[in-house]
Amino acid sequence: MQELSELIERLVQEQALIQATLSQPRRSGEGEPAKITVKPVALRGELFYQFSAYTGAKVQHENVPRAEAGKKLSEWLGSSFRQGLLQAGEADYQVLISKKGKLGILRKPPTKQAAQAQPAGHNRQKNYELQDGVPVPFLIELGIMNAEGKVLAKRYDKFRQINRFLEMIADVLPHLPQGRKLHIVDFGCGKSYLTFALYHYLHVMRGIDLQIIGLDLKEDVIEFCNGLAERLGYERLRFLVGDIAQYDELEQVDMVVTLHACDTATDAALDKAVRWNASVILSVPCCQHELFRQIHSDVLSPLLQHGILKERFSALATDALRARLLELAGYKTQLMEFIDMEHTPKNLLIRAVKAGKASSAAERDKLEAEYVRFRDFIQADPYLEHALGGLPELKGQHLQ
Repeated sequence: MQELSELIERLVQEQALIQATLSQPRRSGEGEPAKITVKPVALRGELFYQFSAYTGAKVQHENVPRAEAGKKLSEWLGSSFRQGLLQAGEADYQVLISKKGKLGILRKPPTKQAAQAQPAGHNRQKNYELQDGVPVPFLIELGIMNAEGKVLAKRYDKFRQINRFLEMIADVLPHLPQGRKLHIVDFGCGKSYLTFALYHYLHVMRGIDLQIIGLDLKEDVIEFCNGLAERLGYERLRFLVGDIAQYDELEQVDMVVTLHACDTATDAALDKAVRWNASVILSVPCCQHELFRQIHSDVLSPLLQHGILKERFSALATDALRARLLELAGYKTQLMEFIDMEHTPKNLLIRAVKAGKASSAAERDKLEAEYVRFRDFIQADPYLEHALGGLPELKGQHLQ
């Protein structure tokens, strides 16, 4: 098998391997993969090879560094399969191994373009955490990919949104506790595209020990999500019917996600996150009606007299006040574009991570004074401020 090992190692190290497919397993039975595919993927600017093992209706993905991928591929092919197809830019290599272990390697004209072997190039798609062309079970189940892993044209916007979300998750990973099980809650999860993406990325791709709970008021949606999680074998993901404000099952949560929870439901989720002392909060607000009903300013009357402008200003003001309240509670906050405005107007994400050290008393006083001036100027009475116990209580939390 030395000839095969040297061929595989060369193709991997020269970044010439576009795809490998292992078939005709030597053993059959429960738990034994019927097929394995291998493709190059770019993760955080580095080249990995994604091994996808197909066992029954399930697919298990593992991202292996380039330095280890050749050895792993050789071991799989040499010990568990009788046939392999190595597709490179230079040629296709058909590998045949007899029952007695006799090796045959046939060189054939290439069937894939060499450019496909360069996942870290200029094409932005190649930098996605989830790749177009690599089957991902939950994306197939949700109708975003076909069985071969090709993203459907009409669902590409959703595919991009999911990858954008995972980029943000990758950015906040250093702020989460290390070396123990993570507890994550997704309030207002809906059909849970991003909840399943979160589980797949953290647990399947990165091997992080976790428990994720999705919460929504719609019973039919929760039933669907639990059924899908069971089919996928996502044992550490479950969905519950319930109201954000009333949820009290957990005493400690490390990350709170709230995407498109309407109006003050977003505030209820932020309140829960602060009380849990969550390390990370990711919130995409929706339908900020509260301040629209409250806001008033003679100075701003040229703006506020137009309904569409008042609605947009109220939404921005609401999220500005939310971000400042989170800062007063001891978080560093950023307001970020979640996805291109052309796809949805609800595209603003509040990202908050627990600050490493408390601000000085002077800094906290400045933050509070700016918040109060702005709040009073527009005559707002934010739900979140009252839910958190008011400003004195918030400043006390900051000192914890």
